[in-house]
Amino acid sequence: MATKVYIEDLSRHTGESVTLQGWLYNMRSSGKIKFLLLRDGTGICQGVLVKAAVGEELFAMCDQLTQESSFRMTGTVRAEQRAPGGFEMDVTAVEIISVAKEYPITPKEHGVEFLADRRHLWLRSSRQHAIMRVRHEIIRSIREFFDGRGFTLLDAPIFTPAACEGTSTLFETDYFDLGKAYLTQSGQLYGEAGAMALGKVYVFGPTFRAEKSKTRRHLTEFWMVEPEVAFNDLNDNMDLAEDFLVHIVSNVLKNRSAELKALERNIAFLENVKKPLPRITYDEAVNILHSKGLPFEWGNDLGGTDETVISEQFDRPVMVHRYPAEVKAFYMKRDPQNPKVALAVDVLAPEGYGEIIGGSQREDDYDVLLGRIKEHNLPQEAFDWYLDLRRFGSVPHSGFGLGVERTVSWICGLDHVRETIPFPRMIYRITP
Repeated sequence: MATKVYIEDLSRHTGESVTLQGWLYNMRSSGKIKFLLLRDGTGICQGVLVKAAVGEELFAMCDQLTQESSFRMTGTVRAEQRAPGGFEMDVTAVEIISVAKEYPITPKEHGVEFLADRRHLWLRSSRQHAIMRVRHEIIRSIREFFDGRGFTLLDAPIFTPAACEGTSTLFETDYFDLGKAYLTQSGQLYGEAGAMALGKVYVFGPTFRAEKSKTRRHLTEFWMVEPEVAFNDLNDNMDLAEDFLVHIVSNVLKNRSAELKALERNIAFLENVKKPLPRITYDEAVNILHSKGLPFEWGNDLGGTDETVISEQFDRPVMVHRYPAEVKAFYMKRDPQNPKVALAVDVLAPEGYGEIIGGSQREDDYDVLLGRIKEHNLPQEAFDWYLDLRRFGSVPHSGFGLGVERTVSWICGLDHVRETIPFPRMIYRITP
């Protein structure tokens, strides 16, 4: 009985007889030789089946195999630079597990909606496989970064009693006899409670925004990681975000170069993601827009086109800080030197990918925060627990949020965020 192995481990089994298990990616025949491309989730391996070596019966049986049929093949591993992954197998035995009937996604071109309707199958393609592996590396790197720096993971609730980012983008549901509850827009407020208890924490989980947006940057359900650190000011926060991005990108370049190559990603901008990242004020960003002929009015938030124009001036992500307070959330602290601006920062990715990090120093004064809650017409009773954080041992603190899907989109060089998550949720799609 040959040892069962994964394709990614074939380099350790050169010259040995092993068994691979997977699905038929493609098959071609050259008279008395068949070439079986098997994929197993870790890679693709070509099996060379010679009629004279395996016999007429086994050779003919393989004609039953169709695209995505599942099977096992056993044979001797040998190095072959021209083959996918650098190894081939001289096949001695094949066992068919299940024959796929009329697999709908063929090697030809398909429309986006056709593929989206079959997302559960589209994930099997080599392109989607590469994207999911890069996504996994990004998430692994996120956890590695915070776990290696003494942060504690804090799991925030998905059902919340009130808005965090604005009441117009909430998904609402009935919650037993307690009235309305909402799907979380952010775990940040709970992260702040965690930081007051544990010093430095990170929240990592799904978040929901009921935005009726059809842009290539938006999903209604997405994943976000949100660190929160007691005693950090805005500059500390930017330092943390800078180290964080550099860590993620360097890991992807190191560990997923094959996947980036499969995606035909130009990695020049990724290789530039090194410290220091440029930092500019909102005022400087406005000056850039004016110098490029855009009629931007001070006080507005930056739109997608604005972010693109600003990021085009730099060869790596750029940090824009000190936005007008009026366009930022109620919990952001205002600059003592200029109360018109908030101690907020956004990190804009290059190549037109826009904001991938948004954060701020939080308002730590009880009276000021209470006034902001009233100004925004938020229900004070829903935020009593949040105000307690200012009543009992308040300290300066800061944090930010990184959207996983936008980060995957940028690092992979994708045209649309729908390819960055296994099963995307958008305003016009909730299936499969």
